[in-house]
Amino acid sequence: MANAIFKVPEPSNEPVLSYAPGTKERAEVKEMLKKLKSEKWDIPMVIDGNEVRTGKTVEIHPPHELSHTLAEYHVGDAGHVQMAIDAAMKAKKDWENMAWEERAAIFLKAADLLSGPYRAKMNAATMLGQSKNIFQAEIDSVAELADFFRYNVKYMTQIYQEQPYSPKDTWNRVEYRSLEGFVFALTPFNFTSIAGNLPGAPALMGNTVVWKPARTQIYSAWVIMEIFKEAGLPDGVINMINVGGAIAGKVIFEDKNFGGLHFTGSMETFQYLWKKIGSNISKYKSFPRIVGETGGKDFVMVHKSSNAKQVATALTRGAFEYQGQKCSAASRAYIPKSLWDDVFKYLKQDLDSFKKGTVEDFSNFFNAVIDESAFDNIAWYIDEAKKDDASEVIIGGGYDKTEGYFIEPTVIKVSDPHYRTMEEEIFGPVLSIYVYDDDDYEKTLEILDSTSPYGLTGAIFAKDRNAVSLAVEKLRHAAGNFYINDKPTGAVVGQQPFGGARASGTNDKAGSSLNLYRWVSPRTIKENFVSPTDYRYPFLG
Repeated sequence: MANAIFKVPEPSNEPVLSYAPGTKERAEVKEMLKKLKSEKWDIPMVIDGNEVRTGKTVEIHPPHELSHTLAEYHVGDAGHVQMAIDAAMKAKKDWENMAWEERAAIFLKAADLLSGPYRAKMNAATMLGQSKNIFQAEIDSVAELADFFRYNVKYMTQIYQEQPYSPKDTWNRVEYRSLEGFVFALTPFNFTSIAGNLPGAPALMGNTVVWKPARTQIYSAWVIMEIFKEAGLPDGVINMINVGGAIAGKVIFEDKNFGGLHFTGSMETFQYLWKKIGSNISKYKSFPRIVGETGGKDFVMVHKSSNAKQVATALTRGAFEYQGQKCSAASRAYIPKSLWDDVFKYLKQDLDSFKKGTVEDFSNFFNAVIDESAFDNIAWYIDEAKKDDASEVIIGGGYDKTEGYFIEPTVIKVSDPHYRTMEEEIFGPVLSIYVYDDDDYEKTLEILDSTSPYGLTGAIFAKDRNAVSLAVEKLRHAAGNFYINDKPTGAVVGQQPFGGARASGTNDKAGSSLNLYRWVSPRTIKENFVSPTDYRYPFLG
């Protein structure tokens, strides 16, 4: 039995490799892309450590190459959801009683496997399955996910060390128990790192998990499960099910052992789930923990003292990296008239220079959106903007799904700051711009703050410090991650804990101890070393 208080390795952010021509990593991932395209994976569910195949399969195609089949995944039903719950509950006792350093070792090993021997495979799977270029895949599926695993271990130990004061004759201590029951992790397509962290963070804290990845992320989710298995994660701790959301919810939210929801997805879905949980609240052993990040309508606010080229670069990267399919993507901008001509010139130069196409051609900056539903939704917004008098498509606006779900980077200039594309989340490569009078800076800040229900990310560009200070004050609740002279995307674990409030979620800050606190149920223990032998207090004398 261990009799030491262990110190975990000090984490540092995983370096993002360059993949420049001639580099070893470029050759390795190119070779892996060829290998994966030459194979056709048969992806099962994983329940209690067993691969579960149903024979009912759905094909997976690269969003940028619909004619190619990468894999088939097996679709489950309500019975499989119940199997996963049963497996999680069966594994719970041994897992929560496992020494914390053993749990830590599993996730530290997973991080090193991911950033080492699995690096090329994870990158290639994310590139092909989710249509990400190599840089977007690297910062997401390798660097950020490895950071989540390593920093979460550090934060876990910090939480465990947080202990109360003990006066004479008394020892007070706090035990950080796992939640009673199981956690349901519901993850999105756009970040492989989120898909790994949402089941991983609760599991690290001693919980067992039923995990439903998005159907459009199952290809890389299977690699995550491979890594967990090789890292030594016991059977039943994380169970991956491939079922429809309604089917999963009907079983999970009726179960008395439901203990928590870890969610990233749409605001509408999260609101529905919250209501469903509330309607069943009397059935549960405990009040479930509900943690969610639901998207945004993220802004770039520009002051007249800004540098136009810097603003244009922030818009190019912030709005159009990964085809705008980031909850943090810049989707609305407010530009002063005095800068507009220059910002537009530089922005158009950038977008005209984009190469678009398959992820296998590393010269392509821009790839496809995730699926036909997303394609049709984004195209609808573009078509409406072309027809409306309050908007004008000034860059892009084209789209085609003959070979893949390709939509041009699109910029819409609006005359009404409350036009729908300034307010509603589109989740695609569409940037809306409102040009305001230079003297209306403060008024425009107020318009910005009241325009959208979301409050996830946002940025202010200004050289004038008074303008920066005013924006920080006026936009206090407009963004949970606020950037000064930088694009509103690219939060780094350990540096910028991520999350927003308002309609953007519960702001429990993934990548920090704040998130991990949500997956524990503390128990305070008081031990009295010398117990009283007389009930009488001095005041009775």
